[in-house]
Amino acid sequence: MPKPEGVQEKRIAVEARGITKIFGAGENALRALDNVSVSIRQNEFFTLLGPSGCGKTTLLRLIAGFEYPSEGAILLDGTDIATLPPFKRPVNTVFQSYALFPHLTVAQNIAFGLEMLGKPRAEINARVAQMLKLVQMEELGQRRTDQISGGQAQRVALARALAPSPKVLLLDEPLSALDYKLRKEMQIELKRMQHETGITFIFVTHDQEEALTMSDRIAVMSKGKILQIGGPRDIYERPSDRFVANFIGETNFIDAEIDGATGGAAAVIARLPGGAQIAAGVPDGMVPRGRVAIVVRPEHAVLARPDEGGQLRGTVENVVYSGTDTHFHVRLDGGNPFVVRSQNRRGTEAAFAAGDPVAVRIQDGAAQVLRD
Repeated sequence: MPKPEGVQEKRIAVEARGITKIFGAGENALRALDNVSVSIRQNEFFTLLGPSGCGKTTLLRLIAGFEYPSEGAILLDGTDIATLPPFKRPVNTVFQSYALFPHLTVAQNIAFGLEMLGKPRAEINARVAQMLKLVQMEELGQRRTDQISGGQAQRVALARALAPSPKVLLLDEPLSALDYKLRKEMQIELKRMQHETGITFIFVTHDQEEALTMSDRIAVMSKGKILQIGGPRDIYERPSDRFVANFIGETNFIDAEIDGATGGAAAVIARLPGGAQIAAGVPDGMVPRGRVAIVVRPEHAVLARPDEGGQLRGTVENVVYSGTDTHFHVRLDGGNPFVVRSQNRRGTEAAFAAGDPVAVRIQDGAAQVLRD
């Protein structure tokens, strides 16, 4: 299909082709990455998301040059760099620990990489001033890094990594040591810096909310494989399999039977327990038949009185108030749990209490068939 006039496909900044990484040998061999392929676009904020041990940091280290692949190729602007040492790659990394020099000032830390590259002093001074402004620390340039806060140290580490203008910036869970409020602030700051610099950011995290907040696209990983790549809304609302659905946010799983097609290419009619039918989206390339699992997010369903109708029926077991939302934990007829999340509005009370019989209405377009 031709692209709309004026729309251009972004060039690929980093590409991994069939990457396998094995640590050790024989019975002790560990396959950290298993035939992973992904293309990351220029000027993109791309996130590798998954639990500990899924391979996301290993892939980041391969791009950085700290590890070498057992099989496959890593390309930067179309050139294979898989065997190049780190110092020959136009790539910088921000680590969890920041690795700042405590005996140097903020400005000296930022200047360090430029000095190693042999840049003229005037150019270094100008670039340091530019970076201090970018991270909003102009007044702290002469303070030693053992005299600044954790959030400020994180900004210095970013400024130091950005100063040489790398083509790609790799970030290995750099916000994990910050408290919740500061971490939320730095998420916004990171996205601002990426937008202002135009540099490709590849970000590693296990925090789902962090990934959804900052990313242009997300790759969800598990056991050395990439399970799904897409924008935050696609990953959240149209997960491809049970792991992705369960890892990203709170989720309801329902067993269903496929009753036929809807007439659209990407949806089917699914029959729920109790006999109600619902249209459900389908992952790309899947042709569902027979018994399937479908997913519905808690905020995509509402509760009603039993006589008001709904696709499912059950009884409220628990009501949990969490400030902005109220969670209604329902036990469906048949025994399965189901959670409905309702946004709280000032001056209103929860309409249902524990023990109330209820109907569950699933919003149009909210259900998604899973591959498993």
